[in-house]
Amino acid sequence: MGDEVIEIGARLATESARYAAMGWMRGTSGNLSEVLSRDPLRLVVTASGGDKGELTEHDAVVVDEHGIAVDGGKPSAEAGLHARIASVSGAGAVVHVHALAPVLAAERWPDGVVLRDLEMLKGFGRAAHDDVVTIPVIGNGQDMTVLGDAFERGFRADTPALLVARHGVYVWGEDLLEARHRLECLEWLLRFATATSMNVVEGSA
Repeated sequence: MGDEVIEIGARLATESARYAAMGWMRGTSGNLSEVLSRDPLRLVVTASGGDKGELTEHDAVVVDEHGIAVDGGKPSAEAGLHARIASVSGAGAVVHVHALAPVLAAERWPDGVVLRDLEMLKGFGRAAHDDVVTIPVIGNGQDMTVLGDAFERGFRADTPALLVARHGVYVWGEDLLEARHRLECLEWLLRFATATSMNVVEGSA
C-alpha cells in the first residue's frame, strides 16, 4: 500500500469504529469508501469480513470504477455500488451502514421517504422549511450493477442518500466528515418520521 492509501485506510478505520460503537455496523456489516483519484476513478474501500470496530489502516482495498480490486485485496461486496455513487454524484466519500431507522423507514414508505419542515434537514444539506425532501428507496439484491442502475434512475444531486429496502442506507459527501454529519442527521430524521407515523396509526385506531 502507498502512503496515501494507508492514510485513507486510517480514516476509514476511525470512522468505522465510530459507527460500530453506535450500533450501526454490527458484526462485520457495513462499509465505507473514500475517493483516491478521479481519472481514472479509484476508491479506497474497507476490506470485506472485518469487525468494523477493530479495523486498522491496512484493512482497506483500492478498487476501480466497477468496484473490482486493483491491488489484489478483497473489498466489500458492495464496492461496486460505492463506485457508482461516487461516479454519478461526484462525492468524495460514501458511507454505508445498517442502522435500524433507515430500514424501518424504507419498509414503511417503499416508494420514498418524504421529509419536510424539520430543523435537522439543514444538517442534511436541505432547507428546514418549505423544502420537500424525498429519500429514494430501492429494492435489495446482490448484483451491484442492478442496484447501481436503480440508484442512478432515482438520483437527485440535492439528495445525498439512498435507502436499500431491508438492508441499510448509503449517504455521501465531499469527505468522510460531511458524509458522517449527513448520516447522523438523516438517521435522526428517519427515527422521527417512523416514530411519529406509528403515533398517528396508534392514535387513529
